[in-house]
Amino acid sequence: MTADSLAALLVEHSLLEGDFVLRSGKRSTYYLDKYRFETQPELLRQLGVRLSRAALEVEPELVRFAGPALGAVALAASAAMASDLPFIIVRDETKKYGTANRVEGPYAPGELVCLLEDVVTSGGALAEAVSALREVGLVVRHAVCVVDREEGGADALARLGVRLRSIFRASELLSGHKSAAKPHG
Repeated sequence: MTADSLAALLVEHSLLEGDFVLRSGKRSTYYLDKYRFETQPELLRQLGVRLSRAALEVEPELVRFAGPALGAVALAASAAMASDLPFIIVRDETKKYGTANRVEGPYAPGELVCLLEDVVTSGGALAEAVSALREVGLVVRHAVCVVDREEGGADALARLGVRLRSIFRASELLSGHKSAAKPHG
């Protein structure tokens, strides 16, 4: 599938228009609903291939992927299957039961991981995931996302020493869609 075909399917399956409050607290007239593209097998398969390739381009010594819960877990699993590299899951907070882990899955301190994410706006969720991974001794230098909304996420991550690479930028996805407006507020 070409990048243009994949972009068109992402927009077709996930673009919602209206008045939305984003995780960052900003308001937007459009929303890219990650669950609408992450639950479509063909889109998920293609995204897993592209995410794993992009991650290995920026981190050739990569040991495993990391996917913040809940949205990026399916993406990390798909990238793992496409590349035969394992992945770990980063919870929003440490669970209070069982193993009481915030980072789930086997890993060893000092391993190089690449964070995968669906849609990045301000970078707040990824910054929290970077902190959680570093707290357990993992090395994080890069993150790869499906869509960068181009609203400061890359800069926020750069301040943490993490470079963001995106498969698509929101401006590219929306350029062919007439009524999608820029975020406001």
